[in-house]
Amino acid sequence: ASMALQVTDWLLQSVPELDPQNIQAVYVGSESHPYAVKPTVTMISQLLGHSYLTGANLEFACKAGTAAIQLVAGLLAGGMVSAGLAIGTDVAQARPGDALEYTCGAGAAGFVLSQDKLLARLLATASTTSETPDFWRRNHQLYPQHAGRFTGKPAYFRQCQASLDYLFSQTEYQPEMFDWVILHSPNFKFPQRLAGRYGFGQQTLVHRQLFPVIGNTYAANTMLGLVWALEHAKPGQLILQLSYGSGAGSDVLVWQTTKRLAKFTPVSRLSDQVKHRRVLTYADYLQHLDLIKH
Repeated sequence: ASMALQVTDWLLQSVPELDPQNIQAVYVGSESHPYAVKPTVTMISQLLGHSYLTGANLEFACKAGTAAIQLVAGLLAGGMVSAGLAIGTDVAQARPGDALEYTCGAGAAGFVLSQDKLLARLLATASTTSETPDFWRRNHQLYPQHAGRFTGKPAYFRQCQASLDYLFSQTEYQPEMFDWVILHSPNFKFPQRLAGRYGFGQQTLVHRQLFPVIGNTYAANTMLGLVWALEHAKPGQLILQLSYGSGAGSDVLVWQTTKRLAKFTPVSRLSDQVKHRRVLTYADYLQHLDLIKH
């Protein structure tokens, strides 16, 4: 919750002309919501300073952030709201000694979606979902479980390829058209292999810049990737954002940057933040897990 609040506060500072009263929808995607029953959205509404909004917590493993974008975009397209906030935030948790532990990260990213003053336009989106139990956490369990090697070919690759193939078959977009490519990165190997299968240029791959520095931030993974791409992109460029959520599902979104991007100056750039990130020693990390446990 604190990370979601921090990113909302940062967003409001970065866009001084944004009136919080205009945000009529807030969706927060995460698998580490602080409360099982008490929406994180309520804390965001308090920070925005008004309660005239619709919203909910979302859970779909690491694709909950992009699901939030899709929901807000749908409300905008239907004319139900004039602006909405989509957030992906997580503090990754893993059992000590588990393979998941070595890639754990924490982060949050939020986007205001509206019909005007755009830094990038959402041009297309496609999704696929399947019953693929590769990662789960049952009620009252402290740590998630995973199916080991099963999380690779039958899960991540199968689901991500299905969404990409669906997008490319239903639209005019093709892999070589994208200036920036954001692939969900549970590790470094998976997105590299996926990029090779589709011929994405290595210089366009955002995960190469972020994952070695901050690890897997789960629902914030590709959301932070989109922030990075927007900080480095030029007007008129195409961005592909592909998320993956264990369980399993995948969202793919196509963005095009606008002329307004060249004039936008954020209060704090993500590329600067990662240089001053807080790195925990393993002892601090175990103490953090102990606090969660109690």
